[in-house]
Amino acid sequence: MLTVQNVSKTLGNFQIKDISFQLPKGYIMGLVGPNGAGKTSLFHLIMGLYEMDQGQITINDFDITKEEALAKNDIGFVFTEELFTGNLSLIENAGMYGKYYSDYKEELFLKYCETFHLDANKKLKKHSKGEKLKFQFAFALSHQPKLLLLDEPTANFDPDFREIFFKILVQFVKDGEHSVILSTHLTKDLDRLADYVTFINHGKVVFSLDKETMGQRYRLVTGEAYKINLINKELVLHKENGKYSSKALVKHTRWSEYDKELLVEIPTIEDIMYFIVKGEKKHA
Repeated sequence: MLTVQNVSKTLGNFQIKDISFQLPKGYIMGLVGPNGAGKTSLFHLIMGLYEMDQGQITINDFDITKEEALAKNDIGFVFTEELFTGNLSLIENAGMYGKYYSDYKEELFLKYCETFHLDANKKLKKHSKGEKLKFQFAFALSHQPKLLLLDEPTANFDPDFREIFFKILVQFVKDGEHSVILSTHLTKDLDRLADYVTFINHGKVVFSLDKETMGQRYRLVTGEAYKINLINKELVLHKENGKYSSKALVKHTRWSEYDKELLVEIPTIEDIMYFIVKGEKKHA
């Protein structure tokens, strides 16, 4: 579905550096990283809103540079930036921008507006932040893309709508022909939803793995500091000492690495991000 190969881009003092990863058809990928890591810039490159300095991006076998119209036809997006026209109503916005997509259906857009409790005849600028993102989601689904790019929408959704949102995403990829990239700080959502996780920091890929492999690669180890210190130092990505116990993120190789009195768990995505970023800062 999506191939990003050796993509680089300089944006002022910031750089996207030689990013590569793949997302097959039929899967949901979580895109994670701290603020300023380059997640939104990467989305802009995939969308063709930024011109790459080098590299190649293909969406459903269409090159975003050489076959831009065909590639963009297969992309639906929800961005926190306001890319639509505030003085127009939702239905007017959908009609204006829907003509650029071969499979846009107004009746489908209106159906999603009803499902999401949106007033299609109300001006976009008079909607709340969450409602504007719901509008973008309704519009994206109404032109029936193959790939959804979702940049931090869930923080602005109420809990009830988040559940509806996730159910739609699961249904979207169910046929094995559609895929989703979801960037979010609410990593608990990705723990239950994502099939793949791509972690970027400072404009570089830290890892891009299916979640099963990610779960096999790392362990969160808790216990007395001196027992954690017995673990091979080359495997310890970062350790934090608390008042009563210490914690460390460890590259998992074999169970014999750990003292039997240590608590050894599969870390969450948030755990992995936190300890890797802390470890990088410590060695910077």
